Amino acid sequence: MTTPQLLSVATLIGMMALFIWGRFRYDVTAIIALLTALAVGVVEPEDAFSGFSDDIVVVVASALVLSGAVQRSGVIERALGVVGRRIRRMRGQLLVLTASVAFSSALVKNIGALAMLMPAAVQMAKKSNSSPSCFLMPMSFAALLGGLMTQVGTSPNIIVSRVRQQMTGEPFTMFDYLPVGLGLTLIGLAFLAFGYRLLPGGRRAAPTMGEALDIKGYVTEAEVTEGSAAAGETVAGFLERHDREITVTQVLRSGMRSAPMPDMTLREGDTLILGGEPDALERAIARDKLKLEGEHRETETVSDEDEVGVIEAVVNVNSPLVGSSAGRLDLQRRHGVNLVAVSRQGERLTRRLAETTLRGGDVIVLQGSLTQLPEKLRELGCLPLAERTLRLGTSRRGYLAVGILAAAMAATAVQLVPVAVAFFAAAGLVIITGALPVREAYDHIEWSILVMLGALIPVSDSLRSTGASDVIATWLAQTATILPAWGAVALILAAAMAVTPFLNNAATVLVMAPIAATFAGDLGYRPEAFLMATAVGAGCDFLTPIGHQCNTLVFGPGGYKFGDYARLGAPLSLLVLILGTPLLIAVWPLR
Repeated sequence: MTTPQLLSVATLIGMMALFIWGRFRYDVTAIIALLTALAVGVVEPEDAFSGFSDDIVVVVASALVLSGAVQRSGVIERALGVVGRRIRRMRGQLLVLTASVAFSSALVKNIGALAMLMPAAVQMAKKSNSSPSCFLMPMSFAALLGGLMTQVGTSPNIIVSRVRQQMTGEPFTMFDYLPVGLGLTLIGLAFLAFGYRLLPGGRRAAPTMGEALDIKGYVTEAEVTEGSAAAGETVAGFLERHDREITVTQVLRSGMRSAPMPDMTLREGDTLILGGEPDALERAIARDKLKLEGEHRETETVSDEDEVGVIEAVVNVNSPLVGSSAGRLDLQRRHGVNLVAVSRQGERLTRRLAETTLRGGDVIVLQGSLTQLPEKLRELGCLPLAERTLRLGTSRRGYLAVGILAAAMAATAVQLVPVAVAFFAAAGLVIITGALPVREAYDHIEWSILVMLGALIPVSDSLRSTGASDVIATWLAQTATILPAWGAVALILAAAMAVTPFLNNAATVLVMAPIAATFAGDLGYRPEAFLMATAVGAGCDFLTPIGHQCNTLVFGPGGYKFGDYARLGAPLSLLVLILGTPLLIAVWPLR
């Protein structure tokens, strides 16, 4: 090896050591690697920031925004709820959850699909009186497998497509990943339906601050609108359809207050006083297209540029709200906020929100301009509650985000426009149309991932530019000469699976893909199967909670320990290696 080649390899080895050590965040480690590569001369100054202009950065950022928009729409969550209500056995629920998150991961980034369906898993676990740990890790693994099916499901697929374009002039298309990804997903789902028994039972997460406060009994007020599923339905039918997670304490019709008898038929224009947990109320209101109290009012203090949202707060004992009602204080006109829900410990509220006299210690949900709400809380003497996500009182755009995503995928599938252009345009459209507010769009972008990609692209490319990847590939090829063709593919797949638990999956592909492509060329094989093996191996991190964000996301809520991942993940990894190798060769012939 020449000196530049040795320096390039040493830089990457040092970077991997930092990743494994974990002293610095992965984006900081990538920056250190880039600075080191510049200092030793394996990356030229004019190429230092070329990674930030790469299409990969645009595609990953746009995919995250689209994932957030689909997640916010609640479409997939509602569809899962319809199926979940009819399935009571734990194995059936597990299969529904893992299949749902797997196939959702083909449409949105796997971490987004998992985050979208985790609340449904916790809800199912409560209903079946089981531990969420039986659902969450299998769902995480299913999300990783499902992400293998399309180009946008996971970052490694995007990077591998770029490497193939550099090698052959032709990138992988959106659904080139589907045959292998679908096969492995079905195999994985079948395993997880029975393999979940390898997990220790009874694990539960430590209670969150929101759970510790035990705020469940919210009361809100909503109107039955034209076209609502509740119109023409009895109270009993309405409650049964929502799994009795909510209650109807009063029905107001034509100015008259009525007790909600089970056989009472709801009509358009009725106002319902609803009680329940925030998530259950939000699901019922969104599903039945009910109109929350205050939504029909114009908020003069909110400009077109402001984003309307909700905040959860507790009423201080010295608050001017104490002893008064929202109607008497005229909160909307005087303060520019709407009261959309109230919770009072130990008491069931039955009056209209505008007529409810507030007390110190009441927990309220206020709706208004997110830029003005903190100041309004100070004026009203309310304290923001422990941070947790509330969607009660926020608007949704239903199927709009899903339609935009489908259009983008169709445009790339027929090669009408490049992937980066299609997804950047789609991300812009979901923001412009209001399917995802600008503030949330920026929140959904994982900036640390983009920084890591931008910094590592020139570092990993130094292997190619210095010729080090050719040398490494030649060494591997010499080792593989004693192996059959399938053994060479299995070697690359196993190497990628071994590295990715300790290295970010995108970083694994950036390092491994050029080596795999050159390795294939040295053996006289076509590169596609080896590139796909690299992407599959990098996407199948089943051994640790730190290699992929999906595994990290379920670590706390599932109450898992570090070693729990290998108990379920090791046999699944072996299954992918044994069955994935012939599948790769069958779909992507080596000659």
